[in-house]
Amino acid sequence: MREAGLAERLRLAGLLAQDHGDLPRTRFRPDPGRHPQNLEAVVGVARSVADQVELVLRGGEVPLVVGGDCTVELGVLSGFLRAGGDPALLYFDGGVDLYTPATNPTGILDSMGVAHMVGEPGVAEELARIGPRFPLMDDERILLFGYEPNPPEVEVLEQRSMSRYPAASVRGRAEEAASEALTLLEDSTERFVVHFDVDVIDFVDSPVADVPQHNAGLTFEEAIACLTAFAASPRFGGLVVTEFNPDHADEDGELAATFAEAMTRALAGTGL
Repeated sequence: MREAGLAERLRLAGLLAQDHGDLPRTRFRPDPGRHPQNLEAVVGVARSVADQVELVLRGGEVPLVVGGDCTVELGVLSGFLRAGGDPALLYFDGGVDLYTPATNPTGILDSMGVAHMVGEPGVAEELARIGPRFPLMDDERILLFGYEPNPPEVEVLEQRSMSRYPAASVRGRAEEAASEALTLLEDSTERFVVHFDVDVIDFVDSPVADVPQHNAGLTFEEAIACLTAFAASPRFGGLVVTEFNPDHADEDGELAATFAEAMTRALAGTGL
């Protein structure tokens, strides 16, 4: 995203008051014999994100976090709570991330972010308890948007009380669905954060996700239209972008540049 000029585009649009730089790069590596995988590294990154987000918020700024996998959201929420905020969460993602180490044999924590936020039984305590409270989020303060139902998680989802807008209810009516979701949020919270996992976009339409969905999800334009609507809300409190990986099909950087430009347009007018 930096190479695609995201920070410069935001500055030229008058949006980015201060660039707080990058945290140390931490890459996923196979973790033989461990379940879940890379737990210590994930917890460490989430805590570092929490420190930085708390700093940004105490400085009166609105955070834009461009991260790796979806577990960075736990750090973002922890940072908000430590700074005295308590935002709702609009989870704009191709999945619901309600697996736990007990239900996902891969042990990959990226698929377990929401489960750790809400304290689903079987989560890794070290990650679920990184914030100043447990659980980090109540079901009623999470709205799931744009996801494709995943059968192993459906039973867990049905036992939960999160508001839900699956991809099928968004496709072909993106702006209307976004407006409906905003009404729910704006009627119930003073502030919300948007978690935007780019795997909500159909990989066939725009191949930018690290874990792709083929012929599923939303079109690129639908996703950006929704993001634009969310960012325009007076109760928008920050944005977290995850899973962007142009290595699949972007040797010349064109997809990254298109994405960076779309992100800038979506955030224009927010005063970020």
